[in-house]
Amino acid sequence: MNFPENVKYSSDHEWVRVEGDEAWVGITDFAQDELGEIVYVDVTSEGETLSQGEVFGSIEAVKTVSDLMMPVSGEVLEVNAKLDDAPELVNRDPFGEGWIIRITVQDAAELEQLMSAAAYKKFTGK
Repeated sequence: MNFPENVKYSSDHEWVRVEGDEAWVGITDFAQDELGEIVYVDVTSEGETLSQGEVFGSIEAVKTVSDLMMPVSGEVLEVNAKLDDAPELVNRDPFGEGWIIRITVQDAAELEQLMSAAAYKKFTGK
């Protein structure tokens, strides 16, 4: 199980990697492992500004569908187009090519509410 140190983690199992005033968001290695084989990623919030904790889309696995939650408030700038044809990238590389959205960060203070890798590892019991 992979717990990169360069991202912050939400209790909803999303990660956020900040670079300047933009950030990339995806689901954690733990989350993709729990969901199983990802077959579809549905994000229709491109161009919208959403608050921390709001649903920005959904992710469908063979056995279940799960909401995707904003780890921090921001505008959804881009959806990872590669996932249209290859949703399994979320399983293979959740912190790299399997990112889901790119956002602008509206309130950097919200990042302090998220977990470090060590805290998230403890949260998941892994």
